[in-house]
Amino acid sequence: MVCPPFVERFNPFLWRQARDWYRLAYLVAVGYFLWCAAQCYIPGKGFTGLISFGSGAEAHHIRELDEVGYFVDRDTPGYDGQYYAQIAVKPLPGSRDLRAAVDNLPYRARRILFCWTAYGLGFGRPWLVLQVFALQNVLCWLVLAWLLTRWFPATNLDNLVRWAGTLFAWGMTMSVRQSLMDGPSLLLIAVGLMLAEKGRPWASACVLGVAGLGRETNVLAGAVHLPGRDWSPREVGRAAARGALVVGPLLAWTAWLWWTFREPSDAGYQNVGAPLRAFLAKCGDVAAGIRANGWDSSAKWTLILLVAMTVQALAILLRPQWTSPWWRVGAAFTALAVFLGPSVWAGYPGAAPRVVLPMVLAFNAVLPRGRWWWPVLLLGNLTVLTAPDELGPLGRESFRIEGPKAVWRAPSNRTIDVTFGDEWYQGERSTFEYWRWSRGSAAIVITNPQPVAVEVELDFDLRTFDPRTIRVYQGGTLRWEGPVGRTSAAVRLPGVRLEPGGTPWRFEAEGPPSHPDGETLRPVTFNLRNLVIRAVRTLDGGPPPPAPAGPAPR
Repeated sequence: MVCPPFVERFNPFLWRQARDWYRLAYLVAVGYFLWCAAQCYIPGKGFTGLISFGSGAEAHHIRELDEVGYFVDRDTPGYDGQYYAQIAVKPLPGSRDLRAAVDNLPYRARRILFCWTAYGLGFGRPWLVLQVFALQNVLCWLVLAWLLTRWFPATNLDNLVRWAGTLFAWGMTMSVRQSLMDGPSLLLIAVGLMLAEKGRPWASACVLGVAGLGRETNVLAGAVHLPGRDWSPREVGRAAARGALVVGPLLAWTAWLWWTFREPSDAGYQNVGAPLRAFLAKCGDVAAGIRANGWDSSAKWTLILLVAMTVQALAILLRPQWTSPWWRVGAAFTALAVFLGPSVWAGYPGAAPRVVLPMVLAFNAVLPRGRWWWPVLLLGNLTVLTAPDELGPLGRESFRIEGPKAVWRAPSNRTIDVTFGDEWYQGERSTFEYWRWSRGSAAIVITNPQPVAVEVELDFDLRTFDPRTIRVYQGGTLRWEGPVGRTSAAVRLPGVRLEPGGTPWRFEAEGPPSHPDGETLRPVTFNLRNLVIRAVRTLDGGPPPPAPAGPAPR
């Protein structure tokens, strides 16, 4: 950024002070990211919660994981990172053990690069390899944050939006949170572009060739080596040679996999399709969901994603800049976005924002500057609003204790505790909330560790996908009853007496479970949100407080 002459002439101190504030904003963003990553540490299991092992993978995993403590997300199928993590622990695609544990191994083994790096940096030790694999995205994010200051230095608000819009884009945060290949791939693509800008095209081609082993679509970044202005035979020949360096490693590795598995490696089921067909179908699904269920979080964030990707694609395609290497790369990934198939768009929000993640960086690099472009810049970077939820810590906390410590902590140092029955799924949380879904009617036990009864107040929310009536019982006593829907029903139960030991509670819900957003693997009935047990006083064995006359909705 060039300092406005009148500012530099009349108040150079103010100009320097403004730049210091922008540097501070960059540091705060990095600090926030590191804080989010640190929240995912689990004692005894390290950062394996970032890999998203599901309970299905627990039943079918490689033998090397039998003696390794790793976090398993119960009652969920997990996500793709669980397969690549096992390849990292045992990077031998021909292994029968690995083939039984990884779905479509010939397809996933193509993306071997970051499995190799995790295996090497983890010295082949399974537990350490898992930790390295989980943290690769964190390290690559930090390096990319530093590298992006080459193009978006900490000098003005415009650069801050472009820098943060790339680092906190939905595809990038998904990659970090699920230990996927997309974030590290973007780093290698950025390095390749930097080398090309520095006049080192052959080094750039080598880097992009290595990147192709991380994710096959990375070779599209080889568009940077297409001739810009000079289309002479000599320059075209050099571009073809550099193109061979970009695609060569991937072709050689794919050929070796074909020879190993004795079958061609497929492209993934319905990963590509007719132009814009899957995208338009996704738009229709979002519109139908909003009409049927209102403005819930899933529809809201998916709509924001669709708007942002559309703005990025149009900003690139409607302003052709063939001589710009960034534009050529952005156009290549925009073309990929047009042909993405149904499986890439399936689910919430789908894999699309991470598959075409380089389009975000290209958009921010080529979009003109100036106040008239601010609406486009902000719309194209809207998905940063999803970062707090996507980077939120693992859902280990399902309740909170408040009030005088002498009431909720016994002389033995045991505290009031809550045990969730088998009807509950594993806890989840976002930045500001925590909750558990139930399969149906469900029970909890609140344990009072004191030798005497205590008085507490319960404070929680209930939410469902489908309207239904829920009743809350303390033992055999009805404590609350009311209708519950997509808008949280807030419940406060004062004057609750907890006898020494366990007190059973029951949540009775009418109606069958729901299958939200086409989810068939996890039917849900309601969720218990933000449960707070607020200790009031010990009762010293006195008479219990009178039961409330009826429901006590807040």
